Amino acid sequence: MGKFPAFLLLPFLCFFHSLFLSDADVTGNSSDPGLTLSAESLCAQLIEPNGYFCTEHTVQTKDGYLLALQRVSSRSGDLKVQQGHPVLLQHGLFMAGDAWFLDSTEQSLGFILADQGFDVWVGNVRGTRWSHGHISLLDTDKEFWEWSWQELALYDLAEMLHYIHAITSSKIFIVGHSQGTIMSLAVLTQPDIVEMVEAAALLSPISYLEHVSAPLVLRMVAMHLDQMVLALGLHQLNFRSDVLVNLVDSLCDDHVDCTDFLSSITGQNCCFNKTRMNFYLEYEPHPSSVKNLRHLFQMIRQGTFSHYDYGILKNLLIYGQFKPPAFDLNNIPKSLPIWMSYGGNDALADATDVQRTLEELSSKPELLYLDNYGHIDFLLSVKANRDIYDHMIGFFRSLEKSSSY
Repeated sequence: MGKFPAFLLLPFLCFFHSLFLSDADVTGNSSDPGLTLSAESLCAQLIEPNGYFCTEHTVQTKDGYLLALQRVSSRSGDLKVQQGHPVLLQHGLFMAGDAWFLDSTEQSLGFILADQGFDVWVGNVRGTRWSHGHISLLDTDKEFWEWSWQELALYDLAEMLHYIHAITSSKIFIVGHSQGTIMSLAVLTQPDIVEMVEAAALLSPISYLEHVSAPLVLRMVAMHLDQMVLALGLHQLNFRSDVLVNLVDSLCDDHVDCTDFLSSITGQNCCFNKTRMNFYLEYEPHPSSVKNLRHLFQMIRQGTFSHYDYGILKNLLIYGQFKPPAFDLNNIPKSLPIWMSYGGNDALADATDVQRTLEELSSKPELLYLDNYGHIDFLLSVKANRDIYDHMIGFFRSLEKSSSY
């Protein structure tokens, strides 16, 4: 078939979601050692221009990455006396914290939660534009990209939760989309982390990927795109580079109709506003690592929700066993409230895999099923505020009534 349009890469990146690291000034003058100031920050570019109060924070992980966190309150609020419950928004793959603010203030979840009085915290994982690199590695170093969603969960998300809990002295609501739900479910299996979490709300929830039905994704897995990229000597995934655009383009042949690129990756989205694509591309995509893509492909090929598979010999050295250990969903406490929303047209977070997740959890999450929603709709639908976010906020409110700070 014909070549796919390069500008349609964003929908693909929303899941497998350029060297975009900014030259942000990370030397703040606040009494809070994590507070940072920068004219190139997410606060300055997307949040404050809409009239919202926003501060920048830097969190250092155990392995030396410097992550950006933004704290947002409503246009009528005051961050110094923020009274609402803390909510951490965790973005998906090839995206960053800006993903929660790409539409109008009435449609974007980050703005909506702030206007509802929540203490909104916005996570940005390592390697993304808003985060600040590493204490000793450069983003041109191979070692800088030696991580997958396993580290994003156990180091990045874990450290952000520790930081927010220390600042607010409150348990935290987690909201994740796509890879953000993989990270959330993985980190919630850790007893020392889950005690800081009040509840989790998961959009397009993923722990298993065995039943992915997106034609182009399956084509990439079958053609071993991850191995192709490694063979080119790449360790960072930069989908603004001609090399990777052309490589993905080469997979579009008689097997996949790339003229309908969006649905070939995500499933048919009912409510995504394609007219805003050029604006979205001002911020997306953000980089990720080849190792991360390989880990996701392992999930598809093996039907597992496990640590990274290095092969038998290295698994023995690292894990002490032939196969990588699984993230046991049954370890997530039954007492932890969980809310999930998934769609009938989502070709990535397939309903069969969602059902397997539900069967392995010890709790019974609250569910919102939307038959006509695809993968992107949960983040960028023009109707998501009514279709999804009102229900999520109602879930949070019911928990606030029964909890004390």
